[in-house]
Amino acid sequence: MVTLRTASDWLSPAFLADPYPHYRELRESDPVHRDGDDRWIITRHADVTAILRDDARFSAQQDGSGSMLVSDPPKHTRLRSIVSKAFTPRAVDALAPRIERIVNDLLDEIEASGDRDVEIIARFAYPLPITVIAELLGVEKEHRDLFRENGQHVALMLGPIADPHTSAVAATARNELFRYFEDLIARRRAEPQDDLVSAMIAAEDAGDRLSHQEVLSTLFLLLVGGHETTVNLVANGVLAMIRNPDQLALFTSGDVNPATAVEELLRYDPPVHYTGRIAAADVELHGKTIRRGEPVRLILAAANRDPEAFTDADGLDLRRDPNPHLAFGWGTHFCLGAPLARLEARIALPAMLRRFPQPQLIDGTPLRYRSGAVLRGLEELPLRLRPTP
Repeated sequence: MVTLRTASDWLSPAFLADPYPHYRELRESDPVHRDGDDRWIITRHADVTAILRDDARFSAQQDGSGSMLVSDPPKHTRLRSIVSKAFTPRAVDALAPRIERIVNDLLDEIEASGDRDVEIIARFAYPLPITVIAELLGVEKEHRDLFRENGQHVALMLGPIADPHTSAVAATARNELFRYFEDLIARRRAEPQDDLVSAMIAAEDAGDRLSHQEVLSTLFLLLVGGHETTVNLVANGVLAMIRNPDQLALFTSGDVNPATAVEELLRYDPPVHYTGRIAAADVELHGKTIRRGEPVRLILAAANRDPEAFTDADGLDLRRDPNPHLAFGWGTHFCLGAPLARLEARIALPAMLRRFPQPQLIDGTPLRYRSGAVLRGLEELPLRLRPTP
């Protein structure tokens, strides 16, 4: 059993393959856990929810960052208000026809190829959200490969990186994207388009509402949050249903609401496993004192399997309702892109399983997870697909 004492434990192959037994151990025996890096680990649903709601005593702020992800109100409110118009439910719903076309085009390509052994992340789960977020930002088609490849590496920077080579690759990717975004901002400043980058530049030019560094940081956040989470949601969701054949049969039968099913897939194996805060005051929790200034890691994925909040918490139930999961966080920092991720999954998963209703894992092919503990996702998901007769 991995005791999760230091950052390297969270990146071990054994932990990444199945973190849930370790989460359960912490949740049951030490729900307010102090690890070897002097960080508090919180795993129970009620505690995680309470801290996410408590902006007064738990801060998201990190010095020197221009990202809304690690800022508090009023700065967070200002940054979020500028970008949020593109992610309102109404604005996102208007993207549905375009998402449907992308989904069907990708599935058409798989079907037309005649391939029956398909790596579904590269062929489907990744191209869908990267195309959507790239179009929203105004990234040209010829630059989307750079956008996608570097985005994967930059996503690792959200959590601990134990390997120096991985850290160097991530830093190089970040610098390449910085150069690309600097060029894109310059071109949009000279010739605005109907895209989110142009809208952010207009806000910057309107006064002290959005600095240049804040524009760059927000673009990075939208890149990672706008596609990495959906990749993991689709791939993790397909894998979860394959491993639970009764639930796969329920989904493909049409006897479950896709929106309800997506919420359960988000709970069962969420795209984002934890988020962080800094104690802004001394806080007593379960007989322990979290001191002001100490870092706190909130394990969303552990809270989502808490039996105090969910019946049969380790089981997959695509009809589960209500479903107060924390996959998108809670409170002030509730995920801005949640409506888009939900819509993409609600369209992508039914469409895929209508075409290929009985996906199977390929015998003998190991499943490997990317070396990231925050955004936990598969490197590849090779499947054997049989089209609907």
